[in-house]
Amino acid sequence: MDIITWLIVGLIAGVLASLLVGGSGYGLLGDIVVGIVGAFVGGWLFREMAWNAPFEGLAGTIFVAFVGAVVLLLIVHLIQGAMWRRRADPRGA
Repeated sequence: MDIITWLIVGLIAGVLASLLVGGSGYGLLGDIVVGIVGAFVGGWLFREMAWNAPFEGLAGTIFVAFVGAVVLLLIVHLIQGAMWRRRADPRGA
């Protein structure tokens, strides 16, 4: 894939995932980064689980990137929540 395709896939997957998980998105560059990193996470996840994308071509690539971006954002939200709870603990532990 060329760089323009990567940017488009990243943007679409990142926007959809951030709307599903986070609410309003992370801005143009943030959504592209989330989508591109999500494509790598989704590719790894689909390969490890021996899953196939339900679509062929660009639609399948976007789907895999979307699934990976959702997983990525869920992990980020879990980490942020744990850090927030740790700071809010009055015992300081």
